[in-house]
Amino acid sequence: MKRIGVTGHRSIPQEVHDHVLEQLRAALCGHEGSLEALSSLAVGADQLFADLALAHGAELTVVVPSGDYEAGFDEAELARYRYLKARATREILMDFPHSTDEAYYAAGAYIADHCDRLLAVWDGRPARGLGGTGDIVTYARSLGRPVTVIWLDGVERG
Repeated sequence: MKRIGVTGHRSIPQEVHDHVLEQLRAALCGHEGSLEALSSLAVGADQLFADLALAHGAELTVVVPSGDYEAGFDEAELARYRYLKARATREILMDFPHSTDEAYYAAGAYIADHCDRLLAVWDGRPARGLGGTGDIVTYARSLGRPVTVIWLDGVERG
């Protein structure tokens, strides 16, 4: 089974949104046979990827950073998170009671450790806090993991 993980920004500017969807879709469609998708289901890139992976027939593995992860979502975001999580084949819960930068890093590192390829919806800039997209890309690359960066040059996130 091929395993594809995702890391990415929560905020995706409108001018890059269609490109991100197209590239995520292309990455998923480029594989034959069974596929496992790994995501923390954060708002933004993680949920876009999970939606597309499920539509592609992949098994979804949700990597939950902490016991109180759901507290970080607003009502609409939480409903979407729970909908996707309910469709997951597997759930991995990191050993952190609270959502901290360390918990986010651990979840991202778990995804990088357990995937064959990492898709990074990333503007190329440093992480804004430990465990951000830039940190997980650096970690995955240190493992020799193939990383595909998805973004448009010249577009900055807000």
